[in-house]
Amino acid sequence: MITHHVCTHKSAEDFPREEHLAYAIAQVAADPVEVPADTEEMIKNRIIDNASVSAASVLRRPVTVARRQAEAHPGRATVFGLLGTYSAEWAAWANGVAVRELDFHDTFLAAEYSHPGDNIPPILAACQHRGLGGRELIRGIATGYEIQVDLVRGICLHEHKIDHVAHLGPSVAAGIGTAFGLGTDVIYEAVGQALHTTTATRQSRKGSISSWKAYAPAFAGKMGIEAIDRAMRGEGAPNPIWEGEDGFIAWMLSGPDHVYDVPLPAPGEEKRAILDTFTKEHSAEYQSQAPIDLARKMRSQIADTRDIDSIVLHTSHHTHYVIGTGSQDPQKFDPDATRETLDHSIMYIFAVALEDGTWHHERSYAPERAHRPETIELWKKISTVEDPEWTRRYHSQDPAEKAFGARAVITFKDGSVLEDELAVADAHPLGARPFARPQYVEKFRTLAEGVVSEAEQNRFLEAVENLSELSAGDLGQLNIELDTAVLAKAPATPEGLF
Repeated sequence: MITHHVCTHKSAEDFPREEHLAYAIAQVAADPVEVPADTEEMIKNRIIDNASVSAASVLRRPVTVARRQAEAHPGRATVFGLLGTYSAEWAAWANGVAVRELDFHDTFLAAEYSHPGDNIPPILAACQHRGLGGRELIRGIATGYEIQVDLVRGICLHEHKIDHVAHLGPSVAAGIGTAFGLGTDVIYEAVGQALHTTTATRQSRKGSISSWKAYAPAFAGKMGIEAIDRAMRGEGAPNPIWEGEDGFIAWMLSGPDHVYDVPLPAPGEEKRAILDTFTKEHSAEYQSQAPIDLARKMRSQIADTRDIDSIVLHTSHHTHYVIGTGSQDPQKFDPDATRETLDHSIMYIFAVALEDGTWHHERSYAPERAHRPETIELWKKISTVEDPEWTRRYHSQDPAEKAFGARAVITFKDGSVLEDELAVADAHPLGARPFARPQYVEKFRTLAEGVVSEAEQNRFLEAVENLSELSAGDLGQLNIELDTAVLAKAPATPEGLF
């Protein structure tokens, strides 16, 4: 890897484009290096993973709205659940919302955080539109993951309240550039345009959280496709987009005196970043994964949760301030809060997991579940505190030490105390039950049951298994079609513009 030192430069300085971060990203994307076998296998896993959560979310209102928007725009890309083809950017939009709606797919956490699986819908849609095959798609996805993960390693957005999809737009543009075999200069312009059009604040994940939480990454993917289109037509971007005197670093991040260190593969170096990412067993924000497993473990040692006086979760800075009481969001204790808000309340999640000893992507968030009097009582007894050691482990560069867990201190009304901790989720590569291909397939079949026919499930899984053999124009095989009777169960929605 090459570490790129990225900082602001005044307009009067001699700062050639070959030294811009966007140009370095474009060079990585244009590098013809082959994709290693283990990266390719993980790409297949994540295509299956995305299909799993899309099946679980396909009848939900935000996904239905996005799908109906896409239906108004014919083209050459597919939309999950539908027969027919639609415009690439709107297919990416609809599929991106389906993938993201339940917060149930893969994650990478470092200085910043991300869901790199968000790269797959727009890169796939663009490849379908272009009539490409499996090899090109694999190469594009490998780049998308690599660029997003490397930006997450080097540039923290959330400390400046910038939403993490600002790293996704550039990674999508880079991934499509790889798949299309575009030159460095074209990809450079597309990366700059994508960053410029996808920068937004974190209010989408603060307070009362709306369906935009799912739409935001889909929008970034859509913008990545449009940026590629304009760049291919010869249009340019603001530059230097990160380092400019009025650019991203100077005014939206740490300012003109700060230097960011962004690692990127050297020429000829394989793209392996996807191997450092991890998926979810539970439909909840990633920092909730280990606490859910911890709650399930501790449940067997508690006779009656009504005997609990207080619960304190000692955890990382990020967990405390984003999904814990450090956020100071009263909505995180509101039983009438949106599903998206409850998904970002570790207090609610730990309470329900402790009571039920399990977690379900629908039942655990149901309004009747959130309104149980005993749950509300327990929920309000839970708080979080930042523990410097958990924060250090969260940011560790050592995979064996990096952790996203917590220590739970449960104090009972009689004064007795129960303590336990869990560093990584059971499904994490270092966890009790690491996810491999059988677990991804099981997740898919579980979430697709009653939604996708068994024959369609089998056909899709076979297509993914043979991904590298799919010929030009065959990427439509990666879509899943649903029976019209299933789609008819989707909620009615008001008419829009299209």
